[in-house]
Amino acid sequence: MSMTEDSQTPEASTPVETLTTETTPKMIGRDVSVFYADKQALFDVDIDIVEKEVTALIGPSGCGKSTFLRCMNRMNDVIEGCSVTGTISMDDGDIYDPKVDVVQLRARVGMVFQKPNPFPKSIYENVAYGPRIHGLAANKAEMDAIVESSLRRASLWEEVKDRLEQPGTGLSGGQQQRLCIARAIAVEPEVILMDEPCSALDPIATARIEELIHELRENFTIVIVTHSMQQAARVSQKTAFFHLGNLVEYGETEVLFTNPSDERTQGYITGRFG
Repeated sequence: MSMTEDSQTPEASTPVETLTTETTPKMIGRDVSVFYADKQALFDVDIDIVEKEVTALIGPSGCGKSTFLRCMNRMNDVIEGCSVTGTISMDDGDIYDPKVDVVQLRARVGMVFQKPNPFPKSIYENVAYGPRIHGLAANKAEMDAIVESSLRRASLWEEVKDRLEQPGTGLSGGQQQRLCIARAIAVEPEVILMDEPCSALDPIATARIEELIHELRENFTIVIVTHSMQQAARVSQKTAFFHLGNLVEYGETEVLFTNPSDERTQGYITGRFG
């Protein structure tokens, strides 16, 4: 890395410019900091996640983007020694309120991981798992309809409709990732978090997932962590650049990539560091 880093010292954050378009925040983070024991990983992040848009989180490895993503459905709760301060609200309700049911929260804020992780169950049961836990189907006909609808929305139905009882683990990598997306949307979440969902996929499978993200944006708010700036430019409407645990810059994707307001953003997108 050609740029010097004060590895433990938070950098002065650049004020986030007010977005010019009229937008409705779905989730709002204010002064969000994350600590792993005595090491601070995220410093005072302020961000508004806009409803039914794709927000890309970019930045070098270890910059805090995945850490912040995990804050949004409290996945950091399962990490020993991890603590989160500040507030993250969804539809005006604090998701870290002690009264919040975390299981219900994770139904509202679904997650797709970097490596496809279908359950060791049939394709059908992978998708039916969440709706069954949450009591979304009164009978098999209703469950069949949820499974088919979810697989269709994940652009997978035509490829698997004749082998629903076969293991999900027998699908190709790209198909497995679309199965995981179908599993996530089967419980009708409001937000979908994607942690580098294409990093383990080939270019053709990646293109399918990106096309799917465009389609899903009509019904879901999506936040995606990606190492690929090209992918961020292709799929997102808003982009947030993280560096050394700070949210350096956040705004319209096109503006951030063509006319960034912070020299650190300029340095990252032009490849001077990262």
